Amino acid sequence: MTSTLPELYIAVDVEADGPIPGPYSMISLGMAVAGRPDLTFYTELRPISDEFVPAALAVSGLDRDRLLREAPTAQEAMSAAAAWVNGLRRVGRPVFLAAPAVWDGMFVHWYFVRFVGHSPFGATGSGVDLRSYWMGLTGSEWVRTRKGTIKQELGLHDLPHTHHAGEDAAELAQVFDAVLRRRQAVDEA
Repeated sequence: MTSTLPELYIAVDVEADGPIPGPYSMISLGMAVAGRPDLTFYTELRPISDEFVPAALAVSGLDRDRLLREAPTAQEAMSAAAAWVNGLRRVGRPVFLAAPAVWDGMFVHWYFVRFVGHSPFGATGSGVDLRSYWMGLTGSEWVRTRKGTIKQELGLHDLPHTHHAGEDAAELAQVFDAVLRRRQAVDEA
């Protein structure tokens, strides 16, 4: 039986110190519900490996030594993240959303499975990719689906992308909320 609760699109953003999970670490995780700016989650994570790519680490501006000393362990951070997602089930059905879903989803799913035992987003960790959704909605080619292009087409000129996982999750949530409103307008026309 399908729940009558609405889908909650949970915009997820990750900052990492390398290209893949395991050898490298997710160092921050942000989540925000599209259309619900009051529902957000942010955590930093203690690195799980000694390996890192200096250029990747520099993108976030986070201090790796501080994270090693002060950030929650991956198990603590991911348990808190899972509890937050599962707590949303009182008001809706959580759906993973990212841009790109492949990269953020790879880290989030791997970390949930590795440190919690399962993902609150389901066995496959699958979800919505902003660019793919925009292609389906507008008929655009892939080259016209960059988040900056989508923001421009939606008139969202004052939404910065800061490489802070919490802020960037909130940015994505606002973009996707605007995309959903565009879809509704198209459906009603």
